[in-house]
Amino acid sequence: MDRKMFNTVLVLSPHTDDGELGAGGTISKLVEYGSEITYLAFSAPRDILKKECEEALKILGVKKFDIFDFKTRHFPTFRQEILELLFNYSQKNKTDLVLTPSTQDLHQDHKTMTDEALRAFKYSTIFGYELPWNNIYFRENCFISLEERHVKNKLKALECYNTQKKRQYFKKEYLKSVLRSKGIQIGKKYAEAFEVIKFVFNYET
Repeated sequence: MDRKMFNTVLVLSPHTDDGELGAGGTISKLVEYGSEITYLAFSAPRDILKKECEEALKILGVKKFDIFDFKTRHFPTFRQEILELLFNYSQKNKTDLVLTPSTQDLHQDHKTMTDEALRAFKYSTIFGYELPWNNIYFRENCFISLEERHVKNKLKALECYNTQKKRQYFKKEYLKSVLRSKGIQIGKKYAEAFEVIKFVFNYET
């Protein structure tokens, strides 16, 4: 991955922890490369989740973030408000890359998030991250290799979510096995996979 390819990155996380689960290693790597990362979480029904998210983002090196209070599982009802929020952001900020749930994600909140991101960010590259428990099918056609340190940062960040530790997909063994599996597909030790929803090649001479 070219260090200059994505100077500004927006991570869309329908709920606190989605962005870290789907792209935490990549976020860590992009921060290391010098990308300016903004993280927007759209639902945190309990205050403790906000605190856990802030702690996780600190570990990943993300300094710019907002956490909103849209009602979980009701995003389709607030589609217009979400679109306006994203559109206003896109008008005020240059965004090279948007990370959002994949287009095959079955969760109604995740689907709404990605649908509205496509409307708001017409001139940005958009990658969809995978949350396997919400996907029957995932079109992985982009792999980002990770080093051990990026994997450690992702796992350490997710450890901040004490309220979620009982969930099977938060188990360290599972998370690491997914990263290992994706890495094997490209001849690397670890990787995260994404769906290329849109790729904008906009280098200027």
